[in-house]
Amino acid sequence: MRNMKAIGLLLLAVITGLAAAVYAASWVAQRGNIASSKVAVAAVDIELGSKINPQMIQLVDWPTGSVPEGAFRDAKDLQDRVVKVSVLRGDAILERKLSPPGSKGGLSAVIAEGKRAMTVRVNDVVGVAGFALPGTYVDVMLNTQRDNGKGEANQISLTVLEHVLVLAVAQEASRDDTKPKVVSAVTLELSLEDAEKLDLARSVGTLSLVLRNQLDKQTVATDGITRDQLLRFKQAVAKAPPPPAIVRTAVMGAPRMPQPQPAPRDCVEVIRNGTRAMHCF
Repeated sequence: MRNMKAIGLLLLAVITGLAAAVYAASWVAQRGNIASSKVAVAAVDIELGSKINPQMIQLVDWPTGSVPEGAFRDAKDLQDRVVKVSVLRGDAILERKLSPPGSKGGLSAVIAEGKRAMTVRVNDVVGVAGFALPGTYVDVMLNTQRDNGKGEANQISLTVLEHVLVLAVAQEASRDDTKPKVVSAVTLELSLEDAEKLDLARSVGTLSLVLRNQLDKQTVATDGITRDQLLRFKQAVAKAPPPPAIVRTAVMGAPRMPQPQPAPRDCVEVIRNGTRAMHCF
């Protein structure tokens, strides 16, 4: 009886093992039947502005149904192409991440179409204590003096540019580092019109960078603030001249117009040697 139970358990274990083996083989077969394609991915971290060489890429199997748009299947198509954004190791290299064919490496390949790069001198205060890093956005403020129309100069501070992309600080254009860097120069991405404004602004006053949220694209129109407005100075109000005196002439037979009573004055009663006298002033 005991042998029969042992034999039954042994058979049950064998059947269970065979079922598991069949299921595993079926699953492996299904996985092996999934169609795949070779896709070029980054073999190392590639910094923006870098020119791609064969050592930077590798081809891996990618499910055909989920190949991203703009992917490359041949490493030769990526030879000497320049990336305009940082590509991390293992990421697929896509056409939208690359500069147009023939672009040279460096910062010029990162500048958006129709934009210009312009560098301004900064210090630890103007550069927002080093937090104005590549990839962040800033506003540009100007502090200068303006004629108030009376031949007097009045100091004014106003915003001249908003939502400006920082391309590089000093000679660093990497956007992966978030550690503050105190540098002496910051390169900004501007339209040609904004570049003209900035060039004029830095010649007529001092500039300051104002760090802003990367997702905040709203612009705010302001008139700036002057020194007098800041300190709440008020211009003296000119005193209105007194009204002209009205001369009245008497006409025979005309009713007598009531004369206005004089305004009350302050009076003091003085008693001296039993005599009373009233003095008004």
